[in-house]
Amino acid sequence: MADALDLRHRLPQTWAIVQTLACEAWVACRVASMTRKLSFDQVALVDEAVARAIGGCAPGRVLRIVEAKIIETDTAAHTARIEEQRRTRTVVLSPTDDTGLRMLFARLEAGDAAWVDATVDRVADLLHDDADLRQAHHPDLPEDVTKAELRAIALGWLARPHDLAALLQFLDQQDDEQASKTRKPSAVLHVHLHQAALDTGVGVARVEELGPLVLDQVRLLLAHANVTLRPVLDLSETIAVDRHEHPTIVRERTAILIPADAFPHSTSVTRRVDLDHPTPYLDPDTGGPPGQTGDHAAAPLTRRHHRAKTHAGYTVEQTGRTTFEWTSPHGLKRRVDPTGTHPS
Repeated sequence: MADALDLRHRLPQTWAIVQTLACEAWVACRVASMTRKLSFDQVALVDEAVARAIGGCAPGRVLRIVEAKIIETDTAAHTARIEEQRRTRTVVLSPTDDTGLRMLFARLEAGDAAWVDATVDRVADLLHDDADLRQAHHPDLPEDVTKAELRAIALGWLARPHDLAALLQFLDQQDDEQASKTRKPSAVLHVHLHQAALDTGVGVARVEELGPLVLDQVRLLLAHANVTLRPVLDLSETIAVDRHEHPTIVRERTAILIPADAFPHSTSVTRRVDLDHPTPYLDPDTGGPPGQTGDHAAAPLTRRHHRAKTHAGYTVEQTGRTTFEWTSPHGLKRRVDPTGTHPS
């Protein structure tokens, strides 16, 4: 009842979309519950943004928009909530089971959790690839040891800092360039923010794979890393090359232009995609035009959707730099653009 009343009286633009059956009702109800503590003026800003997206974007993307707008409408209150939640950080051990194993649970800063995960993965990969090292330190491991087991063993190395430091130094010495650098690790963080946030130092940033964060949280993510700022990419122009493969610069620009999977109704927002040629690539030696591969003619697709286009009868036409017209094997047409998927 509360969700319905909020939608009717506090989120009228979103309510209008619900009445046309253009979105799932549970998503609208979730928006209502997330914005219940906002004032009438604050919720109006969220309503306007949600109404533009809820009819076409996947539910996860809509809720990310809500999170960002809630932060923008009352950054001070959100900062207070962050400080309150930081007081809940903890590490907990479960009782030992009858086989001598225990569970470890931790609630950490997002950046710290990412570093722990990366270090665990790095050590696990080394143990997997170096049979002599594995035999020297863990001779009881079977030959068919899984990655999950190795990650658990690698986590145990974090409890022995001297051994871990020696192991990581061994890793660094495998690469002369890396050995000459500081011991701090490197990270790649893709951050999207408005010019106003850069000018004032206050605001909301969208961090790929993490979602909306205030700038202080972004700083914490990079507190223990080597930071190299890359130039902002100017997307007003296009870049094209005369080959089939998409070079790194084209992939970078396409990821910024089209951050989500371009397949109809897809929920994926990731850079781990294939770049498809919506217009089939033609060999230049047999008459294909120059500049066929570029950020003006690329569709990011997850591997499953790329295969659907290649083998399952789906066809696509790129009608704009970020707009695609899809036709299913049964003739159903859908338009995918920056606001989501729409009937065509």
